[in-house]
Amino acid sequence: MSINKIMVIGAGQMGAGIAQVCAQSGFDVLLYDLNEKALNKGMNIIEKLLFRAVEKERMTETERDGALRRLTPSNQLQDAATCDLIIEAVIESMEVKSKVFRELDEIAPKHAILASNTSSLPITELAAVTNRPDQVIGMHFMNPVPVMKLVEIIRGLQTSDETYLAIEAVGKKLQKTSVEVNDFPGFVSNRILMPMINEAIYTVYEGVASPADIDTVMKLGMNHPMGPLTLADFIGLDTCLSIMEVLYEGFGDSKYRPCPLLRKYVKAGWLGKKSGRGFYEYS
Repeated sequence: MSINKIMVIGAGQMGAGIAQVCAQSGFDVLLYDLNEKALNKGMNIIEKLLFRAVEKERMTETERDGALRRLTPSNQLQDAATCDLIIEAVIESMEVKSKVFRELDEIAPKHAILASNTSSLPITELAAVTNRPDQVIGMHFMNPVPVMKLVEIIRGLQTSDETYLAIEAVGKKLQKTSVEVNDFPGFVSNRILMPMINEAIYTVYEGVASPADIDTVMKLGMNHPMGPLTLADFIGLDTCLSIMEVLYEGFGDSKYRPCPLLRKYVKAGWLGKKSGRGFYEYS
């Protein structure tokens, strides 16, 4: 299966990053968002990052201009009718993602693959809302997408070998390292990462140490590049809570129970860096 044109659904941080790396890698890309303000913001961020990459001599002006030429904003979901691959990167909600997949299934050409950038939700369930379950797959990129080399390729129960191989080839063209993952809650990355973050939050909750000291232990004692509470703030505490709830519901195991302090912060609107306050304050 030949993939030449890609649509990315959602112009937030992840969607814009995915669109950027796809355009840099030679694909024609449509970046879609229904919200015009969000779409313009996403396009502006990509342009700034590409110009900065030239300044830092990570790419040439010719490569930058080529990537920008291949990237087109869109606020018409009907444009998916011209694409070979559609990558969904909307909020981490099964209800929202299912609605998007139903609409895309009606619009996209019969050969097109529908991929989700979900960080924890079941691909098998998303595939089941479409009439092409064998052409539905997960592509879980890491944040920030232009920097991080990993992409988890998640096979739903129905995903065909042909679909998997086509997406594996896309991963290679994006110069990412792909790992094949079966469809279990949290996949590999978040099944391991989120319980660690949740336990760090419990350590704050129980008064064992301050957030800064907990992060210092993990950075200097475990050689982590970033402490778990700083990382949680960067990911977004609402996202961390959503993933922990998926793990807790999916496995029914108390070890995945979200910390009450995490729930309290989210209810307070302390979502991390994006809201200006989480475990740390951001100006």
